[in-house]
Formats: sequence, C-alpha cells, structure tokens
Amino acid sequence: MASQTQGIQQLLAAEKRAAEKVSEARKRKARRLKQAKEEAQDEIEKYRKERERQFREFEAKHMGSREDVAAKIDQDTKIRVDDMNKAVVSQKEPVIREVLELVYAIKPQMHQNYRQYRQ
Repeated sequence: MASQTQGIQQLLAAEKRAAEKVSEARKRKARRLKQAKEEAQDEIEKYRKERERQFREFEAKHMGSREDVAAKIDQDTKIRVDDMNKAVVSQKEPVIREVLELVYAIKPQMHQNYRQYRQ
C-alpha cells in the first residue's frame, strides 16, 4: 500500500512538472508572438517611412516643390484675370452702346395675345 501511495505521489509530481512545463512553454510562445508582432510593426514603419521618402523625392524631381506649384498657379491666375480685365475694358463701350440702342429703340405695338383676345 505504501508503494502504491508512493507511485501515486510520483505520478502527481510528474503531472505537476508537466503542467508547469506546458505553462512555461505557453508563456514563451506568447512572449515570442508579442515580440514577433512588435518586430513586424517596426519593419512596417521603416518600410512606410522609406516609401514616403522615395515619394517625396519623386514628387520633387518631377513636379517641383509644392511652393513652386502654388506660385505657378498664382501666376497663371493673375495672367488670366489681367486678360479678362483687358477684355472688359476693350469691350465695355461697344456693349454699353448696344444695350442703350436696344433700350432707346422702342417700337410701341400691341402684344399678339392681346390682339387675338380682342378679335
């Protein structure tokens, strides 16, 4: 009976050690997964920064800086506005003259709907 109790105790102790080893293995696995995730995030961040740097270089090489583009747009806008103002100044007198001619050229006549109603 004593040997049986001793065998049970050994089995329980072995089971306890096995459970501890499994628990420790799970903890190591969780730590490794967490570490792998952090490493992946770092790698992703490095890649993103590198691609952004490459894009900025490409943009500067092919389009110029944003300030240059904005300055060119402002310059083009000024040129267009100046051209429109010149067109207004040059066409102002003839348009006013034509509008006044239409206003002064009054031809009094009865509206056609009024004539039809009266007949």
